[in-house]
Amino acid sequence: MTDQKPGKGNYRKWAAMSSLGLMLPSSIIVGLFFGYFLDKLLGTHPWMLLLFLILGMISGFYSLLRVLNNYRNDQDDS
Repeated sequence: MTDQKPGKGNYRKWAAMSSLGLMLPSSIIVGLFFGYFLDKLLGTHPWMLLLFLILGMISGFYSLLRVLNNYRNDQDDS
C-alpha cells in the first residue's frame, strides 16, 4: 500500500463542500439586511425587505447549485 497525499485539487473540493452549509443562510441574511436598511431609508416597510429576502434566497440556491454542479463535474472527470 502506498500513502498518497491529497493534491491541491482535493483541498479545493473540500473547501468548496465545507462552505455549502453557510452559502444559503448567509445569502438570506445579506438580503434581509439590505431590505431592512432600504425600508428604513425609503419608508417602504415591508416591501424592500420581502424583495431582498426573495433575491437572497434565489442567490443562495443559485450559488448552492453552482457549487454542487462543479463538484459533480469534477467527480465525473476523475
